[in-house]
Amino acid sequence: MKAIIEINNNSIQVDLSKPIDISLAVKDLNKAASAWNVGSSKIEPVVRGDWIGSVAAGAAVNFNNIHFNPHGNGTHTECIGHISREFHSINQCLKEFFFLAELISVSPQIIGNDKVISRQQIKEGIEQKDFQAIIIRTLPNNDEKKTRNYSNTNPAYLAEEATSYIREKGIRHLLIDLPSVDKEKDNGKLLSHKAFWDYEGKQLMDATITELIYVPNDVSDGSYLLNLQIASFENDASPSKPVLYRIEI
Repeated sequence: MKAIIEINNNSIQVDLSKPIDISLAVKDLNKAASAWNVGSSKIEPVVRGDWIGSVAAGAAVNFNNIHFNPHGNGTHTECIGHISREFHSINQCLKEFFFLAELISVSPQIIGNDKVISRQQIKEGIEQKDFQAIIIRTLPNNDEKKTRNYSNTNPAYLAEEATSYIREKGIRHLLIDLPSVDKEKDNGKLLSHKAFWDYEGKQLMDATITELIYVPNDVSDGSYLLNLQIASFENDASPSKPVLYRIEI
């Protein structure tokens, strides 16, 4: 289904029947993507005495409890409440859901024992573009990202200067295929989180960071319409489902 959409003062055409889902699901599997030593998510039927909430076990319906951590199990979107003393909810901070987005692929640079995405790498990918969201795919890119346990592996991250540049460009939604925009163990500095939300300045209440996405290799770098979907959690973060649509004109 073709649609003409007005967004960011531009008219674009997309085919809504061809969505590109770049989320990783929360699922009851040991081989699902995870981080921060939270373990696997668990999806299991409610048990009340002899009654088990499973059709296979004789119940009329499937009736599951789900235990997970939004930051450590699957794709999630977070707001400034992730790092603030004050409570802020992603459900209240994110009020619009369609954005013009740019997908770029980056090979993190080796600096000592770290893999770092630099300001220059980001600048080269977006300098002449005007959009509201950036999607960063790190290279190499393979299906192993869908099942990787990132805990205690020192994954790649964004340099503070790179994240500051993204904010300075007016981008309000940052999506990346890593468990964090920051170094895994940084003694609580959270330099990129703070830089993106301008935590020591005006504080961007409507800006979001989405982590642990996965963009397949057959999705080319370039401009897309992004539909950033979240569940209605009154929490600093929510499991999310970012969906891309190729721009046809």
